Amino acid sequence: MSLPKDNKDSIPEPVKGLEGIVAADTNLSSVNGEKGILRYCGYNIDDLAFNTTFEETICLLYDNELPNKKRLDEMTKNIGEARVLPKEVIEIITELVGKTSPMSTLRTVVSVLGHYEKNVPLKELPPKALRLVGQIATAVAIIHRLRKNLPIIKANPAKGHAEDFLNMLHGKEPTKTQIDALNLYLILLADHGFNASTFSARVTAGTLANLHSAITSAVGTLSGPLHGGANEKAMNMIEEVGTKKKASAYIQNAFDSKQKIMGFGHRVYKVDDARKPHLKKMAKQLWTEKGNMKLFEVAEEIEKQVKDRKAIITNVDFYSAPLLYGLDIPTDLFTPLFAMSRIAGWTAHVLEQYKNNRLIRPRARYVGPIDRTFRPIEQR
Repeated sequence: MSLPKDNKDSIPEPVKGLEGIVAADTNLSSVNGEKGILRYCGYNIDDLAFNTTFEETICLLYDNELPNKKRLDEMTKNIGEARVLPKEVIEIITELVGKTSPMSTLRTVVSVLGHYEKNVPLKELPPKALRLVGQIATAVAIIHRLRKNLPIIKANPAKGHAEDFLNMLHGKEPTKTQIDALNLYLILLADHGFNASTFSARVTAGTLANLHSAITSAVGTLSGPLHGGANEKAMNMIEEVGTKKKASAYIQNAFDSKQKIMGFGHRVYKVDDARKPHLKKMAKQLWTEKGNMKLFEVAEEIEKQVKDRKAIITNVDFYSAPLLYGLDIPTDLFTPLFAMSRIAGWTAHVLEQYKNNRLIRPRARYVGPIDRTFRPIEQR
């Protein structure tokens, strides 16, 4: 690229997509892409995956410590109480459902919820942030129920977050396997470094905009197909392939035509995503309980066919797709479910940004013409 003469050496070469750029310090999560290790506050996700609940993960992200029983009970109670939405917000969801996508509705809901919160000092922000964790789950369930012309199921604050959400969504008590599966999903996607939506939340918070503005930015960022929509497309692919015997031809055609295969490749990981084996294991348990392994076996065969052809990593989206589908969650709710998990990380990052804030203001490199001659409109 040819630069203007007076601009050539004044600004460093830009890094496209900010790849590899370190923007800030954080105590929340670390990703070792070379070794495939994800840690929350120093704890390996392998230890947290099947041994904790989503509520414990939230405690960890908010407190930088795993909770004792008293703290966990307090957290569970507070999130449960937050799952009861203001009736005015339910009326807004009712008005929007069917007129826009679930993610657009959810973005609006987050913004509206800010109207019912007071401005509070920094030390009082965590309870305010925590309310959003509960509220988003209820909003997603209500969006689904209303668009199916089903009655809204009231939240039960006494239940755990995963169990109550599944009950609000489907109107029946979930099995232990289903509760465990959703808990696992929520834990594994709660935070992941400076991903696009988390970074956008921190940029907004960096201006000292309020919490709900920052989370509205995050939801909007997550709605993009290059961030939050990949597992929906992965599930569509699994359904399109349909049978194990069709997988080889489908994948070969995708490689020949240079189509992107959803659920594979990652900007950070050089080996399989740290979350993938846990999601695969849990998805298998779900489909075993359902008594129909067909789609799960198609997913396994697609992964095999891809890896037989190219050394490419499997990312979090690929097996999160059959896990969510195994919970009878429609594919267009996959991204709202992502938000329902990542709200834990988003809010924790916003709180961290406020505690040590500086306006996030990178520079751009101007590459346009310099010293152009102005002409009045009559001469143009």
